[in-house]
Amino acid sequence: MKKGTRFVVIPVVAAVVAAIVILLVFKGRDDAAGKPVWQTTKVHRGDVAYKVTASGTLSPLVTVNVGSQVSGRLQEILVDFNSPVKAGQLIAVIDPSITELEVQRARASVQTARAGIAKASAVVSDRKQVSDRTSVLRDRRLATDMEADSAAAALESARAELLSARAQLAQAQAMLKQAQTNLGYTKIVSPIDGVVISRQIDVGQTVAASFQAPVLFQIAGDLRKMEVHTSLAESDVGQVHDGMPVEFTVDAFPSRVFKGEVKQVRYSPTTVQNVVTYDAVVSVDNEDLQLRPGMTADVSFIVSKSTNALVVSNTALRFKPPSVAEPDPKSPPRQSGGSLFGFMPRPMQQKPSETDETEMAKKTAGRRTVWVPGPAGDAVQVAIEAGITDGRITEVLSGLKEDDLVITGVESGASGAAKGQPGSGRM
Repeated sequence: MKKGTRFVVIPVVAAVVAAIVILLVFKGRDDAAGKPVWQTTKVHRGDVAYKVTASGTLSPLVTVNVGSQVSGRLQEILVDFNSPVKAGQLIAVIDPSITELEVQRARASVQTARAGIAKASAVVSDRKQVSDRTSVLRDRRLATDMEADSAAAALESARAELLSARAQLAQAQAMLKQAQTNLGYTKIVSPIDGVVISRQIDVGQTVAASFQAPVLFQIAGDLRKMEVHTSLAESDVGQVHDGMPVEFTVDAFPSRVFKGEVKQVRYSPTTVQNVVTYDAVVSVDNEDLQLRPGMTADVSFIVSKSTNALVVSNTALRFKPPSVAEPDPKSPPRQSGGSLFGFMPRPMQQKPSETDETEMAKKTAGRRTVWVPGPAGDAVQVAIEAGITDGRITEVLSGLKEDDLVITGVESGASGAAKGQPGSGRM
């Protein structure tokens, strides 16, 4: 080759090489610009539980309304709200003046009745002597039969008067006992061990017990044991049974989760505006006395629970790339070589054994699909067997392994024509 020709070829080759490099660089940039930036999260291990929710109200195991069976002015109150009381403890006194007078009157009636008995006894004794003498005289023919019969009748009448006097004594003694009982009712005592949760009267007020016993106090039993009465929907009542674990929260302690156990699911329905609910009673330990009667509880009945299970975010289950139809959960994922991203699907996982399938059925597994980042930056569809869910995460029985990345969405502002449904961000 001539020297002049050499000087001409070298610049031409260099220009061609430079043009190729520039084209490759710009092509790479264009390819990169066409790829979306995925939002992803890791498959991890955690606890997941399927729960049935309901609302309810806290109440003591036993609540007693304490009233008065006698009328009168309230003379003294010995307890107040939140006062602990014992069974038999004096908690209030009604003015006993009128009742004491009734007791005195009843005692006088008893004494009168006893005097009547003594008088009737004396009459019986006298009439008996007369009857006996008349009988002797009749035997001697000194008295007529009529006189003897009259004396005998007078004796029987006197004996009847004695019986009447004894009955009057019994009646007077009963009245005395009633008056003494009413006098005892002026001292109001607690019927149970518990706490006073309501006081509805003050000193000086008059208690009128004419037709029914007015309620003066409301005493709750031991507040260390309480119940939650929940309104359980008829669609959920079949999943709740006695002994089932329960979690609940109250507005007073929103960050604290209280534990309980289903005590009873009652058969009697409650229908309000054609909505049928059932009362599920939950037993609750309240050793620290933080829970109070009347609090509203948001109750979760734990139907099933998996501990340290492989879980995935529900956002990943809802995500699908654009222009991809919703897949049939019962069919394997479609090949998507002609899709926007031009990828081949990841090979399906090995079919689980018969034992695994039985276990999946016990956990109400269902076939779902997720999308994972492919090696070329595309999205690859993967079929999984899903177990129980709490609405936020779902148990993964097969199809993924721990620390696998799954797509939850596309970064906002990412370049390229493709944008999927937004996720919750990287985790």
